[in-house]
Amino acid sequence: MRKRAIILLALLVTGCATITKGTTQTVAVDTPGVPGAVCTIQTQNGPQMVSTPGTVVLSKGSAPLPIQCTKECYAMGSSIIPSGTETMAAGNVVFGGVIGLGVDAASGAMNKYPDIVTVAMMPDQTCQQPVAPRRAPRVSNAK
Repeated sequence: MRKRAIILLALLVTGCATITKGTTQTVAVDTPGVPGAVCTIQTQNGPQMVSTPGTVVLSKGSAPLPIQCTKECYAMGSSIIPSGTETMAAGNVVFGGVIGLGVDAASGAMNKYPDIVTVAMMPDQTCQQPVAPRRAPRVSNAK
């Protein structure tokens, strides 16, 4: 009887993350009109950087994540990536019960970040971008 209980428990625990889509998520980051900005996301595992437009893989969690984007001649753009509940977490109560729900809560699998994060950035009016040097016209020696 004890062996059956252990096998059943193992099935419930391993199945819960599959039902709720795993413990990581790919998130697209964009700074509209400002390609090439470098964004830093403060995660529970340390800072993660992405150049826009781009994607980053985040470990799911219940905490919102601060994001800051920088680019020369632009004011820093800041935002918060909110965390919500994965819709599949409700199905875990049916299939995984309290144990499965607890595992998903502990692993972060029941949480979800938005699929796309947009950070607004404004031009810095005081910044003067360096002007690229002009090339001299090419002289041809063809006769």
